[in-house]
Amino acid sequence: MVGLGIDNTYTIERMRTLILHPEYEGEAYEWWIAYPHPLPEGMGVEDNETLLSTERDLIFCQAEAGTYHLRLEIHDEYNPINHSFTIVVFDEEVAYSPYISRVFEYNPAPGQFVNVEIAGKFLRKLGLLPAYRMSHEGYAAINKNRETFDAAGQALCDGETLMLFPEADHQDKRWLGNFKIGYLRIAFEAAEKFNFERDVMILPSCNHYSNYFHARTDMLIKFGQPISLKPYYEQYKESPRETMIQINQIVRDKIQEMMLHIDDLNHYEQIDFLRDNGYGRKYAIEHGFKFRYLPSRLISDQKLVSALERAYKQHPEQMEQSYSDTSRLIEGQRELKIRDWLFIHNPGIEAPLLRGLGLLLLLPLFLVSALPTLLLFVIPKIFLKKLIKDQMFYSSFNVGVSVFVSVPLCHLLPSALLWIFAGHWWALGYFVAFPLMFILAWNFIRMFLKFVGSCRFVAPKNKAKITELSKLRKSVFDRLDKIIEQL
Repeated sequence: MVGLGIDNTYTIERMRTLILHPEYEGEAYEWWIAYPHPLPEGMGVEDNETLLSTERDLIFCQAEAGTYHLRLEIHDEYNPINHSFTIVVFDEEVAYSPYISRVFEYNPAPGQFVNVEIAGKFLRKLGLLPAYRMSHEGYAAINKNRETFDAAGQALCDGETLMLFPEADHQDKRWLGNFKIGYLRIAFEAAEKFNFERDVMILPSCNHYSNYFHARTDMLIKFGQPISLKPYYEQYKESPRETMIQINQIVRDKIQEMMLHIDDLNHYEQIDFLRDNGYGRKYAIEHGFKFRYLPSRLISDQKLVSALERAYKQHPEQMEQSYSDTSRLIEGQRELKIRDWLFIHNPGIEAPLLRGLGLLLLLPLFLVSALPTLLLFVIPKIFLKKLIKDQMFYSSFNVGVSVFVSVPLCHLLPSALLWIFAGHWWALGYFVAFPLMFILAWNFIRMFLKFVGSCRFVAPKNKAKITELSKLRKSVFDRLDKIIEQL
């Protein structure tokens, strides 16, 4: 037994789940499984392992009968534990029905389509390799990652550059998740093929977005200093896993320094609202940063988030009240369906009148540009939302839909037909005007949304609520200023 929680052997029926929970409290957890299954004759369990999970609990479920060799490693400074055990999976007594009894929501991942023969060949030609995750493709599929690791390692040996996301997962918030060590396994295996004579470098990088989902927003790619693996070769030969864990922490720390990382997830919504709206704008301007210039704003946001998290540690009661009032402010704006920028500009009745006039003047042009915009962006997104529940995959699939369907049908085909039937000038005009139509439609919709927001802001029925929210907003900002000044 390990911490009175994990046995040496388990026996379960095929397709049944086994939840493993170590009672021992450690600093970190790693669950490993020997790959491939079953083990070839003469191969030891630890000769070729795959990391299953770094969570404390492991949910094990297998479709194929057989004996599975697993290992739990609990990291602890004073009492580390390394425990190997087996799970015997046997066939069910009564065969499962081959027919569908219930339909669940389908949540595909892009890696699944690399296995489709035509799409897979095309994506692999582009240098895209699939990564299989238990949360999307299922437990049985993760063994296929060995093929990806081998192909990636060969690319390094051929002198190519390999780009991957070490989190092996994603989320739609501004914080850095836990890193898997698969990328280091690939790197060290490539170095080993050259007898550790060549230096393999890890280049930390991060992607920063002004907005994850909106069109025509800014993106910033940052690169850190390369980390050489050569100084760690001898250490790796003696203790490979411990060496990779050590380097993995170094890489993660370097990337976290470059990105916007909100560590206080209990108050994430409030912190993100403050830094993305009026208070973040105010903080940036007062500290000499450019709020509209993403590289400058990233530094400002990093400093603001750090200040808010330090303030919470030093003044928890005051900050808890500030976050509570911020939540009230967020809910109040949602209730009225307005945005925080309206409190910054405080528009009068003339603002919606001028915007309304501009919308009327631009309406004919918008109607002309609306159809291609609908076909290229709006309609595909509606279908993708019904097909895919994870919004972080929308862009990945939308690129594929645009390349293979939308752009050929809406841009290239009409241009070709105009060339044939109306002449090359008409074709050239449409070809150039097509992307401009989307920009016009996007700006028109943006103006319309601001028009609606301004109308709600100046509406007499909302006057009392707007005044209340304005006072609450000023109270939150003033209190935060005083707390941060004391740091």
